[in-house]
Amino acid sequence: MRLVAAGQPLKEMLFETPPPSADSALIKVKAAGVCHTDIHLISGGYDLGEGKRLPAIGGGTLLPLTPGHEIAGEVESLGSRTEASGFHEGDQVVVYPWIGCGDCRKCRSGRENLCEGSPRFLGFQKDGGYADFVLVPHPRYLLRAEGLDLAHAATLACSGLTAFSAITKCNLGPDDFLLIIGAGGLGLMAVQIAKKTTKARVAVADIDDSKLQLASSHGADWAFNTLNTDPKALLSKVRDLNQGRGADAVVDFVGKPQTTALGLRMLGHEGRLVLVGLLGGAAQLPLPILPLYGTRIMGNFTGTLTELAELIEMAKNGVVTPVVTGSYQLEEANEVLAKLERGQIRGRAVLVP
Repeated sequence: MRLVAAGQPLKEMLFETPPPSADSALIKVKAAGVCHTDIHLISGGYDLGEGKRLPAIGGGTLLPLTPGHEIAGEVESLGSRTEASGFHEGDQVVVYPWIGCGDCRKCRSGRENLCEGSPRFLGFQKDGGYADFVLVPHPRYLLRAEGLDLAHAATLACSGLTAFSAITKCNLGPDDFLLIIGAGGLGLMAVQIAKKTTKARVAVADIDDSKLQLASSHGADWAFNTLNTDPKALLSKVRDLNQGRGADAVVDFVGKPQTTALGLRMLGHEGRLVLVGLLGGAAQLPLPILPLYGTRIMGNFTGTLTELAELIEMAKNGVVTPVVTGSYQLEEANEVLAKLERGQIRGRAVLVP
């Protein structure tokens, strides 16, 4: 399913299956997660507020392009110089899609997801997983997935990885109070990760009761519907639950002015606000509050290959379970993306070729 023009539906196209180069691997896709970032890519950009947009097309992203960066499948064939990789045809794998240039300071330090050179992210700069097969430039970007449901495992490459990295940035200790804004696929993973790895107390805020119920069933201690809630009332609840203090950390998985302002308002002294969502817009900040409270604001974009390997081991050991609530045929990609944009997908949806 190919993006031929920005703002247009994906188009089904047929190609000969490409052979791997000497150093690459051809993966038969068994599941590809549908991510909200794909909606921004297809629309052509990100809303920066005040009528400004950050283009998603151009530079290293050229059309036509096959989207899809949450990929799990089986090794179909390997290049002639991959013998030392240890992989063989038929091995089940999760693909790490955040492939950098390999030369810049971020790539050399293992943070290819923040590549400062010419990134080769699958589904963004290179063809991704909305297809029967995907080419991966080197087996080092494959992680073994034996024992995992591949439909669930696919979502670890972005939804799970992003949540894992964001929770790590919160630097939570036992009994700290974490507020998660957004009970979608990332929020649900973040609840599990925070509860199982930090022992923090976790509250979730959303405007959809069904999503909040799902968050509660996956370990959230409290669930707040903020649709008609006065921020003052919510802050009072948070302080009541945290010995008179604001939240120790907030992770915003929505990323629009209203949610960012809400998250900032919920923080206590030395609170950490981690911004993940990309719905867009511009926010106003009460600047004196930041130094007076020692507030820290951080962005988070996916995570590292090492973090994904750690997360996959957690999934294999049953520490976390991706919340996949819908499996669709590859040809239904446009319908699934439309449902996701309307907020009608609970948890995560995957496409199955």
